[in-house]
Amino acid sequence: MSESGTETDPRPQQWLRASRLFGRRRQVEGPGVVATARLDKRTKKLTKRLETGDIAVIDHVDIDRVSAEALVSCGVGAVINVAPSISGRYPNLGPQILVEAGIPLLDDVGPEIFDKLSEGTVVRLDGDAVYVGDDVVAKGIRHTEETIETAVEEAKAGLSTQLESFVANTMEYVKREQDLLIDGVGVPDVTTKFEGKHALVVVRGYHYREDIATLRPYIREYKPVLIGVDGGADALIKAGYKPHMIIGDMDSVSDEALTCGAEIVVHAYRDGRAPGLKRVHELNQQAVVFPAAATSEDCAMLLADEKGAQLIVAVGTHMNMVEFFDKGRAGMSSTFLTRLRVGSKLVDAKGVSLLYRSRISSSALLLLVAAALVTMVVAVAVSPMREVILPVLVERWHSFLFWLTGFFT
Repeated sequence: MSESGTETDPRPQQWLRASRLFGRRRQVEGPGVVATARLDKRTKKLTKRLETGDIAVIDHVDIDRVSAEALVSCGVGAVINVAPSISGRYPNLGPQILVEAGIPLLDDVGPEIFDKLSEGTVVRLDGDAVYVGDDVVAKGIRHTEETIETAVEEAKAGLSTQLESFVANTMEYVKREQDLLIDGVGVPDVTTKFEGKHALVVVRGYHYREDIATLRPYIREYKPVLIGVDGGADALIKAGYKPHMIIGDMDSVSDEALTCGAEIVVHAYRDGRAPGLKRVHELNQQAVVFPAAATSEDCAMLLADEKGAQLIVAVGTHMNMVEFFDKGRAGMSSTFLTRLRVGSKLVDAKGVSLLYRSRISSSALLLLVAAALVTMVVAVAVSPMREVILPVLVERWHSFLFWLTGFFT
């Protein structure tokens, strides 16, 4: 039964869209989505164990864009949220991303669902209800593109209140961290050399994969110091790079990244407590501690600036007011102030892709290819050993073409 009550395909249209999106057909027993439930109150932790088609049960007020994109990339069959996915404080971006991806979103079902469901329980989501067998275990608000659009418009009215709160948090942060912001007091000594170099700070945030791909010619030519902020280190490794430094609280970075040979800087609380240090030591790795009330991405920029980096290029970081609010934390005031501190050194990856062009012009490359081709043809034609040389030259030519295409990828 469709939402309009018409007797058609018993599977909702959103289910069909999600099935096509993720390429995996789910078993349906009755209308709705039937799948295994995975539960965690922290969305970031849950995405590490989600499999395609699972139903994610979370407790996430105002789902932000990064969390929504992570859920989409995991291929979830549906999302059940204990809390309001869009509370009205500000127009957060996550719910719209989920719904537009064809993922059913059931909102505000209440915390009791964590007591009624266990990890691995097979549940059915149909309309505004969650079933285990034939029993309804929770009900909530089933979002559509129309309800999300209405909620976003209503939330825009709350931006002024959020802005006032943001300014207040900013002033409080200035009082606590003025020595760090003004004089760099508290920045630890590191072995990685930054003086006179570019630094590339990678956060697993907005469009980080696309930005890293766009920056390949820049990375190849300038060889910047590669800094992975928590999971940003894994993003670099997956792109084929080895990070020189990893900074963060170590809650979303893999063991592979932590043991890749990069220098590790553990972001600690202002009082010096560093929960992530235990994990580093368990892997028999050494680390330095950076106590600060700032975010980990801010620590990376402050460290690179203090150690003499000539330019800081940011990938996946928060760059504007909407993104600051979408992060959903008061600590984002430090991000605003860090950008004031770093100043003209900081460039967003998208700006680099627009401003930077390879020093090797297209005409020079074409001339080089033509010259190499003519040289090989002449050499083969006049050589008495051409039957021996020809296979070698063909192999070299293929290797050259592979190298050449690297300038355009």
